[in-house]
Amino acid sequence: MKKLYGNVVMVVDDDYFVLESVCMILKEAGYIVKSAFSAPEALEMIKSDAPDIVLTDIRMPGMTGIELLERVHGSDPNLPVLLMTAYAEMEIAVDAVKKGAFDLILKPYKPEYLLHAVSKAARHCRLLDMERTYKSNLEETVKQRTKDLNAALTQLKKMSYELLSKLTTVAEYRDTDTGLHTSRIGVFSAEIAKEIGMSPEFVEIIRYASAMHDIGKVGISDSILLKPGSLTKEEFDIMKSHCEKGWNMLHNTEFDMIRISASIALNHHERWDGTGYPNGLKGEDCPVEGRIVMLADQYEALRSARPYKKGFSHVESCKIIIEGDGRTKPEHFDPDVLMAFKKNEAAFEEMYRKLAEC
Repeated sequence: MKKLYGNVVMVVDDDYFVLESVCMILKEAGYIVKSAFSAPEALEMIKSDAPDIVLTDIRMPGMTGIELLERVHGSDPNLPVLLMTAYAEMEIAVDAVKKGAFDLILKPYKPEYLLHAVSKAARHCRLLDMERTYKSNLEETVKQRTKDLNAALTQLKKMSYELLSKLTTVAEYRDTDTGLHTSRIGVFSAEIAKEIGMSPEFVEIIRYASAMHDIGKVGISDSILLKPGSLTKEEFDIMKSHCEKGWNMLHNTEFDMIRISASIALNHHERWDGTGYPNGLKGEDCPVEGRIVMLADQYEALRSARPYKKGFSHVESCKIIIEGDGRTKPEHFDPDVLMAFKKNEAAFEEMYRKLAEC
């Protein structure tokens, strides 16, 4: 059964007759009454079975009612303490109210006023209990709602990543023979981002956002995209337009994942020395995500067979990136990104091998 707050009253008075009469009045009114002949006795009883209300005389030997008030409020400032006092002690009693006494009952007291004062304290207790219950229920509700929201956001995040990954295969399967290309780009890009000191959040985002780097190729005709021979200048200009096409598809967004995807789609063919496309950005004018994916894509492109080329080995690919081959030059790459690749080239070979086995 739920406890009825405000129903248990402790009466403290060193006068036996006063103590008995007060207890009797309160019991007849339906309260559960505990009694003590001294403040120290009351404190011991409060430790084991705390009452809802304390009703105490002020003048008692050893420890006064005001001292009892201070001790009680030292451990529980919300416990109502009512003081019984004579007219002659009014100045002391007023000081007690300043110290937190809930109410004063003047001696000789009238039973109806005694009951009114205790009833008022009981209502105060019940209001405090309602407030505690409300706060507790609110906290539990907030915790559960937060838990539910986090679960929903996690699910949405997973769904978004999966949808993003599946969406890229639209472009992927028109351009390559395997669905692993975008997975490898993501793993390579995340490894570089981590090595150059990007935040864990950025590393996670680029792992998935990099998959959208070639989404603009859905707008390139198969006759150009799948041409087995070299492209003419006009055809290559059309091929290069996949950067702007990808940007146009993605850039109008408020979400970081898609915003960075759009930046990667636009900038993953820019070069550190300014000789890239579509805007010829130089150095740090190109966003870091573009500079990272540019190298990851270059390594992946060198390793992979295409209708117009064979795939190179890891050693051959690293040599081309680090030393150059006339067409590809070290100055095309952000020096920090290139250094990260050099330091982790063995990891790149291992990642490529593992993903090729999937």
